[in-house]
Amino acid sequence: MIEDPEGTVLALFATFCRIGGCFMVLPGFSSFRVPLQIRLFLAVAVSLALMPLLWDTIYPNVRDGGRVYILLVGSEMLIGVTFGLVARYIVLALQYAGTGMSMAIGFNAAPGGGLIENEAEGHITSLITFAALFILFLTDFHHMIIGSLVRSYSFMPMGTEFDPRLALMTLTDTLAGSFMLVLRLASPFLVYGLIFNLSIGMVNKLAPQIPVYFISIPFILCGGLILLFFGINTFLTLFADGFETLFMGAI
Repeated sequence: MIEDPEGTVLALFATFCRIGGCFMVLPGFSSFRVPLQIRLFLAVAVSLALMPLLWDTIYPNVRDGGRVYILLVGSEMLIGVTFGLVARYIVLALQYAGTGMSMAIGFNAAPGGGLIENEAEGHITSLITFAALFILFLTDFHHMIIGSLVRSYSFMPMGTEFDPRLALMTLTDTLAGSFMLVLRLASPFLVYGLIFNLSIGMVNKLAPQIPVYFISIPFILCGGLILLFFGINTFLTLFADGFETLFMGAI
């Protein structure tokens, strides 16, 4: 028998607030293609699995309940969302890099429906984002996220107020690191597009009567796709390594 049913429920809900807030914005789990019921059941299942491990940390902070518990719930949700946003910003930076790569190699077809998010995006962006998330799941990045949530109770203990300054600094550093990561990943395509367009511009100056734009598009697109074909393996490997480095560094 449970000695304190009310305290147990309050402890479970407090655990769910931090974990559910993280899963609400976590890349992959927060996709519109994942039904809301699945996300809810997944967050509840992880909360139930972790609550026995965190019982001595959580239960003393929820026994009293009342107004303090309401503030505790809000703080826990903000901490969980901050954890999820750190991972989400890295994936959003990859989507930004995919858009830049598409423009650099001249792949300017009409955007289609996104595979991950419910918004229009380029085909190369969709391909890269889906492949990167697939690699992250294969490397058990969700285990790393859950482990970080467990460790967060040591440096962000329950019962302390949410520190917005620390959260903003963490997210800002993540954005800066993510931008530098995807800039290095997309740099071969950006350099290729820059050199090709400079060369075509010089050719256009020498022979302005030739419709250089219509002639150059197939060549720059073909070269860009060949570069993507031979570099996608290294691209995804470096992104997976950079994701782990950035996330663990931020947390």
